[in-house]
Amino acid sequence: MANWAVKVKGSPIARACRLFGVSQSCYRYQPKLSSENAVIADWLLRLTHNQRNWGFGLCYLFLRNVKGFGWNHKRIYRLYRLLELNLRIKPKRRLVREVPQPLIVPEAINTVWSMDFMHDSLDDGRQFRLFNVLDDFNREGLGIEVDLSLPAARVIRVLDQIIEWRGRPTAIRCDNGPEYLSGALPEWAQRRGIRIDYIQPGKPQ
Repeated sequence: MANWAVKVKGSPIARACRLFGVSQSCYRYQPKLSSENAVIADWLLRLTHNQRNWGFGLCYLFLRNVKGFGWNHKRIYRLYRLLELNLRIKPKRRLVREVPQPLIVPEAINTVWSMDFMHDSLDDGRQFRLFNVLDDFNREGLGIEVDLSLPAARVIRVLDQIIEWRGRPTAIRCDNGPEYLSGALPEWAQRRGIRIDYIQPGKPQ
């Protein structure tokens, strides 16, 4: 409106600005499109193309600390959003699913045990884990161990305690978790003469 009053009605700039409550610096401001924006955009596109796991933070630190550019982080982030680089979606890694293998139906106790972990949290936010062991023949719960941390050594100790009163199983079925893939558990199973049956990747059932 101040611009219209000056150009059409011939009003002085000071009077038009005072009338419409606009500062003269705001009235006289002319946005300048800097050629550096194209340079920043080019750098952002190249970085996000070559480093697909980089977000805005790593791109900004690379431009400031490695390349030595003095561009403000707000300016870089504004162009980062205009280029819609913040909408990139990390592709989901798909597992190669093999032909499902039929599960063996045990005909007696201590033929096949199954073991797995469950997770939950306390009222104060601390996470705890439950280690469960079941007999696949009658679905009997042989043991439930609860603690904030259950490493492989703790898993082996629980299994030894169950074997003392239950007897030794022929095989134990489990998933591909780090507690089961570590060297300690396979070595223990070999000493005990127990076969470890790992489920197929991507087939938790």
